[in-house]
Amino acid sequence: MRVMSFGPVASDNARVLVLGTMPGVASLRAGEYYAHPRNAFWPIMAAVGGAHPADAYAERLQALQRLGIALWDVLAACERPGSLDAAIVTTSEAPNDIPGLLAAHPAIALICLNGLKAAQLFRRHAWGCLPSDRRQRLAVETLPSSSPAYTLPLEDKIARWRACIAPCLDDRAAAP
Repeated sequence: MRVMSFGPVASDNARVLVLGTMPGVASLRAGEYYAHPRNAFWPIMAAVGGAHPADAYAERLQALQRLGIALWDVLAACERPGSLDAAIVTTSEAPNDIPGLLAAHPAIALICLNGLKAAQLFRRHAWGCLPSDRRQRLAVETLPSSSPAYTLPLEDKIARWRACIAPCLDDRAAAP
């Protein structure tokens, strides 16, 4: 089945870009990033400094934007039965315009890749398309997938994501 990603969520103050692969079935049905109830993304973001899972989706997105965190997926479209990244049909991969997003948001200094498949797709479709001077100014980190299919304990996922993202956050936005 051909699936399509959502548009980017990014404010002018974005300094961190979180890239997933492609929304899963639950997210596509809900029209929301990371909508599967067992996905750890929103609990991770709550621990990082905002965007609590119990908040309305629009409020979570606003909290991320206040913190300077942008969201998108490496792929704009692909064929994939079900939700597993491993099921993506390689020949069907159509990438999002990540170079264009980064050009429009020059303050982004860190790209967080949500899992190994996002990292693989990013390297295949986006990294080489970036100007060399932009690549030199970017930190790119592969973080443990927030997917429930990746069974690392939540506390470990939170610790890894927090250690990576927290130094880049806008302290003023994270203040109570």
